[in-house]
Amino acid sequence: MKRLLPVAALSILTLAGCANTSTYSGDVYRGNQAQTGQSVAYGTIVAIRPVQIQADSRAGGLLGTGGGAVIGGLLGSQVGGGTGRQLATVAGALGGSVAGSAAEERANRVSALEMEIRRDDGSDVVVVQRADHQYQAGQRVRLIGSGGNLSVAPY
Repeated sequence: MKRLLPVAALSILTLAGCANTSTYSGDVYRGNQAQTGQSVAYGTIVAIRPVQIQADSRAGGLLGTGGGAVIGGLLGSQVGGGTGRQLATVAGALGGSVAGSAAEERANRVSALEMEIRRDDGSDVVVVQRADHQYQAGQRVRLIGSGGNLSVAPY
């Protein structure tokens, strides 16, 4: 049992970061965007700042919380005996669930850029997307899509 614990802990923590964060990239299209017309506008980046996107977990947070509770409970059950062991198991499960939830949340954060862009027509728009390209103020860019489906690409 004691040999299985580190393997289980690593497995749970590895799976805790299973959010699909590639969709936050300007280089990734969803399936329903393929073979559809996208509008294109041009503009210049006015301001840029680093931000983070909190990705949603595919498991709804259950993986980190549940996995942490199991591991914490297993670790707690190794302490003491009788009533003390039961209390340690409960305390370990509670502490593990909190730690697992926090670990999953941290693992599902994506480095991103908030870019304020002045379109050639004079209007401004702010787009947040994954920081997978080097952008800077003054750079010309393409704005692809519209509304809530807008991405920035180098020009």
